[in-house]
Amino acid sequence: MSDLDHLRYPVGKFSTPAVVSPDDINRWIRTIENLAQHIRDAVKPLNELQLDTPYREGGWTIRQVVHHLPDSHVNAYVRFKLALTEDNPTIRPYMEERWAELPDGKSAPIENSLDVLDAIHKRWVTVLRNMNAADFKRTFYHPENKVTRSLEVNLALYEWHSRHHLAHITELKKRMGW
Repeated sequence: MSDLDHLRYPVGKFSTPAVVSPDDINRWIRTIENLAQHIRDAVKPLNELQLDTPYREGGWTIRQVVHHLPDSHVNAYVRFKLALTEDNPTIRPYMEERWAELPDGKSAPIENSLDVLDAIHKRWVTVLRNMNAADFKRTFYHPENKVTRSLEVNLALYEWHSRHHLAHITELKKRMGW
C-alpha cells in the first residue's frame, strides 16, 4: 500500500466478508457501540487549529470527519430500519462530499455531532442487539452502487467505516505528535 493509500485508508480498504458468523456480528456491534466514546477521547485534547487540520492533503479536516460520522451513521440507521420494515427497499444515497462542505460540517462545534453520534448509536445498537439471524439477511438496494446489500454486510461496512475514520484522527495525531 502506498503512503497516500495508507493515509486515505489507514485500516485498509473495506472487504466484503465471504462468511459472517454470530461472533463477527457481535464484534461489529461492539465497535458501533463504542465509537462515540472513542471519537470523544481522540478529539478531546485537540484545539480549534488542530480540529481544522486535514488528516491528509486534499482530505477532510478532523472537524469534518467528526461531523461526517453522524451524517453517515444516521443514514445507515435509517437504511437498517427501512430494510427491517420493507422488502428490499431502494435507499436514498446522499452526497457526503457536499454535506461536509455545508456550514454544520465545516465549522460547527464538534460537540453537536458527538452528541448526535452518541444518541444515534444508542438507538442503532438497540435495534442491532434485537435482530435475529434472518433479520441480518434482509436487504436493501443501493441505486448509486447498483447493488443489493444485506444488513450483515452493511453492518460490516459501517464497523469498518467507524474504525476507518477513527484512524484518520488517531493517525494524524501520531504523525503530528499531538
